[in-house]
Order: sequence, then structure tokens, then C-alpha cells
Amino acid sequence: MDGDTLYSIGELARRTGLTVKTIRFYSDRGIVAPADRSPAGYRLYDIDAVARLDLVRTLRELGLDLPTIRKVVDRELSLPEVAAAHAEALAVQIRVLGLRRAVLTAVAERGSTPEETELMHRLAQLSEDERRRLIGDFLDAVFGGLDAVPAFAGVMRSMTPELPDNPKVEQVQAWVELAEMSLDPGFRAVVRRMAEDQAAEQARMGPRRDIAAAVRDQVGPALTAGIDPASPQADPIVAAFMAHYAHLLGRPDDVELRRRLATRLESVNDPRRERYLQLLAVVNGWSAPESLAPVFEWSVQALRVRTRQ
Repeated sequence: MDGDTLYSIGELARRTGLTVKTIRFYSDRGIVAPADRSPAGYRLYDIDAVARLDLVRTLRELGLDLPTIRKVVDRELSLPEVAAAHAEALAVQIRVLGLRRAVLTAVAERGSTPEETELMHRLAQLSEDERRRLIGDFLDAVFGGLDAVPAFAGVMRSMTPELPDNPKVEQVQAWVELAEMSLDPGFRAVVRRMAEDQAAEQARMGPRRDIAAAVRDQVGPALTAGIDPASPQADPIVAAFMAHYAHLLGRPDDVELRRRLATRLESVNDPRRERYLQLLAVVNGWSAPESLAPVFEWSVQALRVRTRQ
């Protein structure tokens, strides 16, 4: 082909690899106009039609609509601008498809009911502002009125999920489950009770290590050493974290206080609390948190053994 030669639709089809029907379709819509007509009235095209058709095919494969393509080939629109807008639209579509995939995967794995599926779908599609409001409502319910405790501002930040703009499937699934938990009145009540207990302790002694941290530090080595919580070897360990607790509350270490701490640790050891922290780590891309369940179980057992009548 050269710049002076005109070609029929059939010849153009062989040159571009498009069908005659497709070229005629584009020609009818003014995207690739004929340069002339044969004496018999057949359309003829010049070499520029080849370049236009190659561009049209590429843009169609990328998903652009025909009106936009026509404006691009006619230079009414800048191709870079169109490409940027289309890339942004595709990013939104990819995100939506990722959310749908995550919900469907969760439904398949959890055997969800239609009602649960609908809720998961709604939670997965919440905007960033809607997600913040949902979690903000949860944190207000848990920590509302306790914000005078300085440490709670950091705790609230540490309990806030931040779903990234392009989340992985597992992050969306974790967000949905975490959001469901935050809406559960029972879970809210459990976390609220933990917060109130901690606030009461800090109101007496100021910003000191809470009892959960003290128990973890004392009991961790005992677990590693394989010490039985009911054995005499556990006595000094129990005495150590009880001394810290008694100091926090300004009370003597007695049977009543040990029962109180056992109840407190049972509350802290609610599996939903640990599950929330696990999900939070997935959503935020953090390392998986250390499970403190064995520490709390050991401590509760040690206290219960020593408070039996």
C-alpha cells in the first residue's frame, strides 16, 4: 500500500484483520470515513484508514465506547486524557469486582443465609465515610464518656480499621466480619465492660500498666516453663500479679480480690475480643497479634484454684 492508492473494504479487511462487516459498521458511524467511491458506488479507503482502524481496534479491546473512540480518532479528545479517565473507571470496576468476589467467597465458606449475605454485601460496599461512621459509632458506644482517660485515645486509634483503596480479598472478608462484630450489642457490651474496668483502675493509680499487661509479663514465662497453675510453683507468680492488682485498686490481696480479678480476666479473655484484633490486623495489613488466651486461661485457673472454699 502507498499513500496514493485507494482500497476496497475487502482489501482493507485483509490488511487490518477486521471483518468486512466490522469495517462497514465503523464506516457507517463516521469513525472511518471512505476517501472516495468507485464508479459502481463502492466505498474506497486510503492508507490513513489502516492507522485509524488499528487504533479503533486497540481502544475497543481496552473497553472504550464508540462515541469516545470517534472523538479520539477525530482528535476532539486527547488520548492521554481519555486513557487516564478510562483507567480510573477500570480501577473502580476492579474494586467492585473484588468486593463481590470477597462476599461470594465468604458466603461459600461460611454457608451464610440470604439475610447474612445481604448484610455482608451492604457492609462490603460501604464508602470510606460510611465505614468511618460505622466504626466511630462502635467506638463511641464502647469508650463514650471515658475519654478523660488519656490512654484511651491511643486505644481507640489502635482499634480503628483502615481498609486500603485496593484491598485484597482477605482484607474485604476481614472488614465484613469485623463490621458485623461491631454491630453486635453483646460484643459492644463486653468491650464496654473491659473499658470501664480499665478506666476505674487508671482513675485510682494514673497511667500505669493495666492488669492484663502485668499478668502477661508474669505468666508468660510460667507457660514457657510448663508450670501447672494449680501447683505450689505457681504461688509466687500469682502473688506477683496480685500485688500489682491490689496496688492498682488500693486494696489488700485477699480471696475477694482474687475472685474479682478472675472474673475480670475471664471478661478480657472473651474470644470475640481476640477475633476483633485478628481481623483488625488483616484489614490494616499488620502482623498477626500474639494470642493471650493461654495466658489468661492459666491465670484464671490459678486464681480459681486458690479461691475455692
